[in-house]
Amino acid sequence: MYPEEYRYSKDHEWIKVEGDLGTIGITDFAQKQMGDVVYVEMPDIGTELGHHQTIGVIESVKAVSDIYSPTAGEVVEVNEDLNKSPELVNEDPHGKGWIIKIKIKKSSEVEKMMSYSDYEKFLSGLDE
Repeated sequence: MYPEEYRYSKDHEWIKVEGDLGTIGITDFAQKQMGDVVYVEMPDIGTELGHHQTIGVIESVKAVSDIYSPTAGEVVEVNEDLNKSPELVNEDPHGKGWIIKIKIKKSSEVEKMMSYSDYEKFLSGLDE
């Protein structure tokens, strides 16, 4: 269910690293908790983000939630498709529902994130 090559945060964001670029989105768990996503606010290209800084907001029929950057970096791309089809976050949270791409400044921050198996253990602890 969760791509093994991604890294995960306790805030339920994921990052897929390719070289010095990171694609960021929210996990399947997070989108299920939120319900139907109706709006995604994203930062402007060129925005400098710090570790755990708010990227933007996801609004659903149930709640409004902040999205956090799992690492410091500069926003190099935003998923424009979410402007017209925010439901992509629900339909394909680990693929077409990505939110932003950043140029990673500190790969050590990514290395500290949870692996696929660690994230699954973390989720199982939430059920207890």
